[in-house]
Amino acid sequence: MLPIATIAEKIARKRKELGLSQSALAKKAHIGRSTLDALENGRMGELGYTKINNILSALGLELRLQEMASRRPTLEELMSEEHHD
Repeated sequence: MLPIATIAEKIARKRKELGLSQSALAKKAHIGRSTLDALENGRMGELGYTKINNILSALGLELRLQEMASRRPTLEELMSEEHHD
């Protein structure tokens, strides 16, 4: 399972990559800036699906479902995955 902290890191990275302020992204995603700030700074343990989906959509990202891996990924697999993000 992907922890919320990992999702938050990817959101912050993509937001900065796109040159968006937290206020601009929050407005585009129809959420409060304080909610986005709390998420990005690890002060939020849970965030509902609709809010996460709104944020990801505003960034041009999406959640995907896949079968759980039955083994831990290798370093090469992780590095390859990071290059595709």
